[in-house]
Amino acid sequence: MTPDQLRAFCLEFNDATEEFPFGPDTSVFKVAGKMFALSWLDGRPLRVNLKCEPEEAVRLREEYPAVAPGYHMNKRHWNTVTVGELPDRMVRE
Repeated sequence: MTPDQLRAFCLEFNDATEEFPFGPDTSVFKVAGKMFALSWLDGRPLRVNLKCEPEEAVRLREEYPAVAPGYHMNKRHWNTVTVGELPDRMVRE
């Protein structure tokens, strides 16, 4: 998944917006004013912080090395995913 594909996917959700509250380099994706993803789309490797149900977040971290506790986020609800190390299907899920 490329940065453009990640942005397009995040904006496919109903009423999704892309905002830049943390500066011009960090894309924050929201639905109904609530953040669900954020990424420095120019970062290499491409990573995205994704909001997740707490139990699912822990399971994913245990199962996939590309999924880590959310960087600079509440570790209970957020995971950081290294995009290129997982199939696109999993990132979308």
